Amino acid sequence: MPPIPRIGAVSEPVISIRGLRKSYDELEALRGIDLEVFPEEIVAVLGPNGAGKTTTVEILEGYLSRDAGEVSVLGVDPARPTTAWRERIGIVLQSTTLEPALTVRESLQQYAGYYSEPRDVDEVIGLVGLEEQAGTRARKLSGGQQRRLDVGIALVGDPDLLFLDEPTTGFDPSARRQAWEMIAGLRELGKAVLLTTHYMEEAQFLADRVAIVSEGRIVALDTPDNLGDRRQLPTTIAFSVPGETDLSTVEGVGQTLSHATGEGGSLTVEVTTHEPVADLNRITGWALESGIEIRQLEVRRPSLEDVYLELTDA
Repeated sequence: MPPIPRIGAVSEPVISIRGLRKSYDELEALRGIDLEVFPEEIVAVLGPNGAGKTTTVEILEGYLSRDAGEVSVLGVDPARPTTAWRERIGIVLQSTTLEPALTVRESLQQYAGYYSEPRDVDEVIGLVGLEEQAGTRARKLSGGQQRRLDVGIALVGDPDLLFLDEPTTGFDPSARRQAWEMIAGLRELGKAVLLTTHYMEEAQFLADRVAIVSEGRIVALDTPDNLGDRRQLPTTIAFSVPGETDLSTVEGVGQTLSHATGEGGSLTVEVTTHEPVADLNRITGWALESGIEIRQLEVRRPSLEDVYLELTDA
């Protein structure tokens, strides 16, 4: 069999799915998934539990058979995997078991021995930020450090494509941010990444494109900013003013007002607008001219989470 081409040498998708279907008895888990992932691209797959994310990824990894559809991963049908093909993919499962007595370097050396052309172990240690823990046994690593080692194990074979299954589950905010920086760096190494996640911020930070899966179908696929026509949705300007304020003097602003009596008799105002810059200018100008103090001023665009909840009916 001819060698599988490296990502940098081709412009074809590294993953191509057409009409993917899978059922478990009476449960139709996948109902016609279509998706492409391109070289040096990070694609995040979002969806509620049971939506079909894991089933899709396991088919792409070659661990689960499909009922129908066409699937190509690095130019190969994963239903007929080869050793050469498996060396071109890296997998980080949601939960893995490391050999507790091995150090970081020993763990990576062990896995490097499984590949014909592994990446240099010390280079991998640097890529995942474990230089100071290179001699530390796995059982003494923190949760975040163990996850970095998981990614290092997936990288040591120098794969073209990585599958990351909820890579930062259970991380504290600081460790999660550090992991994001590390994963983002995979793009610069020429890798393509397909990741599943429940964290909207993670998808927003990392992904070039986001696929939302619901009931076995992809219901939206676009960049994080454009998903679900997000750029076209209205912006909300929210602020508080003293309770006796006459809002009728705010001219030229299409307002949807929410009145609430809070501490000190304040009035909460929400303005829904497709012209946030112009309306914000009018509101602040009105407040300055009228001598009214605006408190708790916020400008909120629809978030990725808002779009996700709408598309999945969650």
